Amino acid sequence: MQRLASAGAMVAVVISMAACGVPDPNPNNLNPRGAAPPGADTNTGVTIPIDVFGAGCANLPQGYAPGSLQAVQSQPVLAGAEDDPMLTTLATSANAAGLTQTLNYTEQAITVFAPDNAAFADLQKSLGAQRFNALLADKNALGNILKYHVLAARNSRQTLVSAGAVPTLAGGTLQIRNAGPTISVTDGSGATATVLCGNIPTANAVVYVIDKVLMPNKM
Repeated sequence: MQRLASAGAMVAVVISMAACGVPDPNPNNLNPRGAAPPGADTNTGVTIPIDVFGAGCANLPQGYAPGSLQAVQSQPVLAGAEDDPMLTTLATSANAAGLTQTLNYTEQAITVFAPDNAAFADLQKSLGAQRFNALLADKNALGNILKYHVLAARNSRQTLVSAGAVPTLAGGTLQIRNAGPTISVTDGSGATATVLCGNIPTANAVVYVIDKVLMPNKM
């Protein structure tokens, strides 16, 4: 009888807390360890917010704020990127390259490796301001580089790692490997990027925020 009374008291406490509007300690539905729980990431390539992994996921806007996991899952990929403070340079570059229609509406099931703002800053340092600005002004060249970051199907972490080598919309391939708690992406130039936050679902894509701009060959 004492056990039944204790269980009843615990249920009453839980119901009372819910009724009082106790804040959700995990508003983005992130797995506490930053990785998808067993079975959440399937072979379909489709992901949900709880599937995300990577230390950078903690930098996403929280709750239902613009750019949050809850917000972008119902938005086309570039619309979501525009609201993500880590991806504003990518969004601006894609719009400048004339890829808005393609990435938001024409392509209905894609994977996007999304260099963060720091990755574009590093590329500018590597190329120098003059070459970097010339690249941004060259719509075709910029578009081809950005399409090198896009795959023509939704891919979860599991499907990417299982494939190993994946073809891009621009031609050429990317090499995918497990890298401890995250994954790495090696481009045609031999440079390797690390996924900062992956398995991010949008209305038409799965997004992987990465720390380098990928290149099909050395510039």
